[in-house]
Order: sequence, then C-alpha cells, then structure tokens
Amino acid sequence: MSTVETKRAAPARMGVTPARVLRSEWHKFWTLRSTWVTLAATSVLILATGLVMAIGHEPAGGGFGGVNDPVVLTLIGVQFGQIFLTVLGVLFSAGEYATGMIRASLATVPRRLPVLWAKAAIFAAVTLVVSTITVFTTFLLAQLFLSDTDMGASLTDPGIARAIAGTAVSLTLLGVLGLGLGALLRSVPAALGAFFGGVVILPEVLAAMSSDAVKDTVAYFPARASESLGAVSQIDGSLPDGAALLTLCLWAAAALGAAGWLLKRRDA
Repeated sequence: MSTVETKRAAPARMGVTPARVLRSEWHKFWTLRSTWVTLAATSVLILATGLVMAIGHEPAGGGFGGVNDPVVLTLIGVQFGQIFLTVLGVLFSAGEYATGMIRASLATVPRRLPVLWAKAAIFAAVTLVVSTITVFTTFLLAQLFLSDTDMGASLTDPGIARAIAGTAVSLTLLGVLGLGLGALLRSVPAALGAFFGGVVILPEVLAAMSSDAVKDTVAYFPARASESLGAVSQIDGSLPDGAALLTLCLWAAAALGAAGWLLKRRDA
C-alpha cells in the first residue's frame, strides 16, 4: 500500500462508527458505581420481597392485600425495582449533564443522536437481562413455599410465563422512559420529579375521580400499563397484553424522541 493510500485509510479506521459509540457507552455504564449498586439492589429487593411474601402467605387470607394472582404476589417487590431502575436510567443520561461529561461525548460524536441511541440500547439490553433473570428466579424460589397453597403455580400454567416475562419487559421500558426524561430535561432532580409526579402519582389522583372517561384514560399511563402486562388475569379497566406493551413502548419512544429532537437543536 502506498503512503497516500495509508493516509486515506487512517481516518476511516479512526472514524466514529455505531459499534464504537456503543462500546464507549458500554464502558461508561459499567464504570459508574451507581450501575452496580442499583442493579444489585433491584435484584435483591425483588427477590427478598418475593420470598417474604411467599413465606408469610396464609391461604385463607386470599393473598396480601387481597391479591389472588401468584405472579403479582411473588413479584410485588417489582415496585421497588421500578423506582431503582428509573433512577438508574435518569442518572445514566442526565448525570452526564451534571458532571459536564456530555460535552466530551458530543464533541467525539458530532452527530449527537448516536450517543442517545447507544445509551438507550445499552441500558435496555442490560436491564432486560437482569430483570428477566431476577423475576424468573424470584418466582421459582417463591413457589418452593407456595406450591401446596392456593397460590401454587408453575411456568407451564396458562399465562404464568407470559406475565413474568411481561414484568421484566415493563421494568425495562419504564427504565428507558426514565432515561429519556433524563436526556430531555437534562437534570436529575427534574427528571425524577417528572417521572414520580407524572407517572406514579398523577394516575392515582386521576383514578380517584368519578369520571369513567378519566378512569379509562388512566389505564394508558405507564405505571398502569405495566401492572396490566405483569398480571396473569386482567381486572376490569386494565389493558390487554398487546395494548399494554404498545402503550409502554410508545411512552418510552416519545421520551427518547423528544430528547433526540432537543439534542439536535440545543447546545450541550
């Protein structure tokens, strides 16, 4: 190869590619102490809560708080997981704005959007794997104590595996929604406030109203769609599985889309 050809080939080898952006975000994700702590805390809390619920279950009591769904009962700790993974998603995106590292990231990747997509892809892949392993392990271990009770169930029973998998998917999508809010608002407190105020608290307030139209609308909020996706049997007013999954995907996509639009139009 001639000297001229070598000089022409060098920039191509040093250019920004999707694989290199993904690799960069992968290293950033795992070098954060909050990643290890949050993922570990999520798994431990879901597992511990599920075992406590299983050990303390009284068949005559109809389940904790009247819960009669074996998946909902054993995975009730997912409520903690939602909080932890959402916080992790917000930290992974908005945290770079707090530290100023985002300037270096965008200087390296001038097109900007690949940084956001890479963050979302890495976060979604890791949280989906961790969530799936955690929820299936929790259910199987909890069933060691519930097998001879009214909450006994196996993965081969109708709707069980689907509800457990749906729980893992909903945990992932809620975390991605948090990541999108963090990238959109560029502030950890603001993104957390928007998530807990708009996603967690607002649906409960609206559900207390007497209007049937408002109650029907509440079913399309992320938290309610997540509940529908993680249940074996649907209750009145909840969404079918397909609609619940689509709803969560659209919320996450909307947050990421808005963040991407803003990222292209504002300085870091």
